[in-house]
Amino acid sequence: MTRLPVIVGFGGINPAGRSSGHHGYRRLVYDQLTTGKQRSTLKALATLMQCDADEQSILANTLVRKLQDNLFDPAIYRANKQAMMTGLQNTPLSFTLKKNQLPEQLPPTWTVTELDNLQVQVTATDPVSVLFPDGRASKVNSAGQLPTGFDPEALYQSRSHPRGLQLTVFGASDAVQSLGIAWQTVQDKVPGDQIAVYASSAMGQLDFNGSGGMLQSALLGKRVSAKNCPLGLAEMTADFVNAYILGSVGATGANVGACATFLYNLRQGITDIRAGNCRVAVIGSSEAPITPEVIEGYRTMGALAEDDALLKLDGRSQGRPDHTRACRPFAENCGFTLAEASQFVILFDDELALELGANIYGSVADVFVNADGFKKSIPGPGIGNYLTVGKAMGVVRAILGDKALANNTYMQAHGTGTPQNRVTESHIFNALAKNFGISKWPVTAIKAFLGHSLACASGDQIIASLGVWHDGIIPGIKTTRAIAEDVHQSQLEFLLDHREINPKDMQATFINSKGFGGNNATAAILSPFVTETMLTKRHGLAAMKTYKARQEAVAAATKAYDEACTEGETQPIYRFGEAVVEGEALTMTPETISIPGQKHAISLTLTNPYEDMV
Repeated sequence: MTRLPVIVGFGGINPAGRSSGHHGYRRLVYDQLTTGKQRSTLKALATLMQCDADEQSILANTLVRKLQDNLFDPAIYRANKQAMMTGLQNTPLSFTLKKNQLPEQLPPTWTVTELDNLQVQVTATDPVSVLFPDGRASKVNSAGQLPTGFDPEALYQSRSHPRGLQLTVFGASDAVQSLGIAWQTVQDKVPGDQIAVYASSAMGQLDFNGSGGMLQSALLGKRVSAKNCPLGLAEMTADFVNAYILGSVGATGANVGACATFLYNLRQGITDIRAGNCRVAVIGSSEAPITPEVIEGYRTMGALAEDDALLKLDGRSQGRPDHTRACRPFAENCGFTLAEASQFVILFDDELALELGANIYGSVADVFVNADGFKKSIPGPGIGNYLTVGKAMGVVRAILGDKALANNTYMQAHGTGTPQNRVTESHIFNALAKNFGISKWPVTAIKAFLGHSLACASGDQIIASLGVWHDGIIPGIKTTRAIAEDVHQSQLEFLLDHREINPKDMQATFINSKGFGGNNATAAILSPFVTETMLTKRHGLAAMKTYKARQEAVAAATKAYDEACTEGETQPIYRFGEAVVEGEALTMTPETISIPGQKHAISLTLTNPYEDMV
């Protein structure tokens, strides 16, 4: 019997706000919410942003918008200008320096004369290479920034953590606390080695507190910090969750697949649950790529939407472009828009979900990953995504049938907003819709609102989909006013406006990701209604009745956490130096290892996986 990976908790942060309680999702469909839900969305954002619940200000300072100067000043950011200095009329160059400013390795053409205890005079017969401090203005001025005023660093003792890890602490804490079940209860029910954490960033931590500082310090005349190198690693996302949030001793890993990274980690988690290797899997990604260097790197590839190109799209040559419409999936467009985010989901196997009365937000039917084969260029798309989408559609057909696949599913597209993506991704969807006999397949793309958070992109898509099943509104591609002529759409229906649905009618959604290097992944997510129907068939009506009774208390606890967040009464989990267990404290027998503070011992009695060979 294959265990079903059930989504029982989620949380995080992105340009739309806090993920738990569906608040971030509701910001996407704000203009179609009831008055009451609009008020609760504004209040949740106001608490996050540390501001008054002024509608106009909050809406203007969320989602994709003009790049603000809280991360760096896009009007003038630090750069260096290389130059060669010589003396006047080919005479030796003479200048004074403080003694402690002399290079450790003096050039052979320098003559150094001491002027006093502090200063020296240098005479150089050859030209001297120098770097003058300079400033540049960014040609890219739109980004999916976190809500203005949200400061993750101030929420816990961050100790100069890179921003991506600050977001990890907030995002993972939000998911765990919104679970509605105390984590100690989970640990008391499940042995420690059956709780897995799979999470990472795609690019590592690239700001100055991470790898950025390690690479820049010497060139800036500064010293590398002892934290720069280790905290810059991509797997630190999972490591922080294990070490400071959960105290986990189970399986861990950081699967990296460019823009498909979240789905790579999700695939690892569901594989473990279905095989019975773990009963709980915490899946996540965090990315904080809004730095001058990362923006310039993607810009020089021709990948980002520059201001001049945005003006040209709107038939203008001067003025300020509409930065809120920088990302225009499947329209005439000019590049994607970088974003920052942290997203986490918590999976239980189906039996544990029922036993603990967990909230059921949906389940993961499967995740498929395929490479592109031979390629003309590393960033260019290839054939792998046809395979992942086709197999995801195939598994939904196997579970729900042809009719449900054709009429009761929709596609959450990767939808980056680049000219190449609009053609290639639309062809994949169109060709496979035709292949499966689908004539009008709904397609949306939430990067229109959020931008591209790289590793977190598919996490953004999944959590938005959970909101669709809760409130019944599929976010439309509102920044796209007309589909581009080269987009394939004979079998597709691109949703350019929000669409209200009966949540029970939408039985599954597909989450698509395409990453540089041929990292393609597609997930099939089953609705909470389908999931409960499947659980009833497996476990019976009596078990489901008992589950429903348990779930009432869990739902109440989840609601209480959400209300406390909205009132500003919660803090992220950060257990630095707490409950640390040294090796000497373990109790060992040939059959078990017991860990202080954990109810269940770790079993050392394993079966021979190669019994037929020995």
